[in-house]
Amino acid sequence: MRRRILFIFTLLTVMISVSLAQDTIRMMQYNLMYYTNNSGISDCNASTNNLDTKDAALKTIFKYVQPTVLCVNEIGPSMTYVSRILDNAINTDGVDYYAHGLLTNYSGGNIANMIYYDTRKLTLCNNYYITTSYRDINGYRFFYNSSDLSGGDTIFMTFWVAHLKAGSGYESVRETQVRQLIQRIESMGSPGNFVFSGDFNMVGSEESGFQAMTNYENSLYCFYDPIQQEGHWNNNAQFASIHTQSTRTSSDGCFVTGGLDDRFDLVMVSPYLYYGSLDMQVLSDSYHAVGQDGQRFNGSVVSPQNNSVPSSVATALYQMSDHLPVVVDFKVNATTSVADRANNFLMNVVNPVRDNLQISLQIDEDAHFTFEIYAVNGQLLAAFDEQLSEGKQTITLPFDFPKGVYVLKAANDKHQQFIQKIVR
Repeated sequence: MRRRILFIFTLLTVMISVSLAQDTIRMMQYNLMYYTNNSGISDCNASTNNLDTKDAALKTIFKYVQPTVLCVNEIGPSMTYVSRILDNAINTDGVDYYAHGLLTNYSGGNIANMIYYDTRKLTLCNNYYITTSYRDINGYRFFYNSSDLSGGDTIFMTFWVAHLKAGSGYESVRETQVRQLIQRIESMGSPGNFVFSGDFNMVGSEESGFQAMTNYENSLYCFYDPIQQEGHWNNNAQFASIHTQSTRTSSDGCFVTGGLDDRFDLVMVSPYLYYGSLDMQVLSDSYHAVGQDGQRFNGSVVSPQNNSVPSSVATALYQMSDHLPVVVDFKVNATTSVADRANNFLMNVVNPVRDNLQISLQIDEDAHFTFEIYAVNGQLLAAFDEQLSEGKQTITLPFDFPKGVYVLKAANDKHQQFIQKIVR
């Protein structure tokens, strides 16, 4: 007969109960429109696309938005441009705590992606890249600088940045690029807090690339539109409030003309961020394009007068790019330990013997519980919801996993949680 080992935990004495201190991470996604002196387009030159002018404009926009994370497209694939933005537009006027990610250009494009981030809140722990037929897709994995970081308690998040192939007739290419990204994430085996942002160059949600994002075969790896605005966006007044391109109605040869009538720039989130399953959640109501008041259909960002932002910011948006930046906030539930709480529970866990896990609880009051089982690499294997009544309760969860080490996380709606290693 196999030996069963009983683990007994009292949350008031052995396991510290948890309260949640909320913080906010703000991200801005921005196509900088050829932030380079080597765009390969003769009309985009030092006169029509002056980098000094762009530096001043981006500085104004950055100070106004104050993002924790800035994801950009169309930066020149050289550290000269990466450092120039950091020094001239971000780390200015006494600010010195922003840093940047790894620059790659394995696909051989004339423009690239980059990320800038606030080191006071985030630490960069991994850089990833995916080569495509046109431009790299880049990933940046961070952990949150929690107050309990020394105890190993933190939150991880990954920002993926892409500039998908533009143009009518390239829908299948965009779908291929999207699938390359999702398959790469899937191969890593750990769904979680993922953001996918960029200039997607899609005319509507009917595009196969968008459908691949939102209806991927393995739903753990799909992406959601935080504002759920599906439809044909191109030249459609119904979506005027979310159009991001173009900021101009006339062109000098470099900036795209036509006014604001496309939703090219998007921020998409994983199911975990959408539902807040892993201590971080998108705040959908915060999602917006800076300078977009819904009154600019086929118009410019500066005319008629734009009262949604200060006039200096509207002018900067006009000067910086033919795209508007997209901003969205994420709520972070940073854990802080407390010595006591009025509501507590006792919990006994029996290491799994056959194909089930037995958990006994002594509960002071009715509560909703979530039980999650993770592999040691952080991959969520199973999740269960239970509404449990006051008193002694015993539940049995299916545990059809091979021999090994796992992690059980139990949490209730009283902001108490329990995390324990289990061995099969």
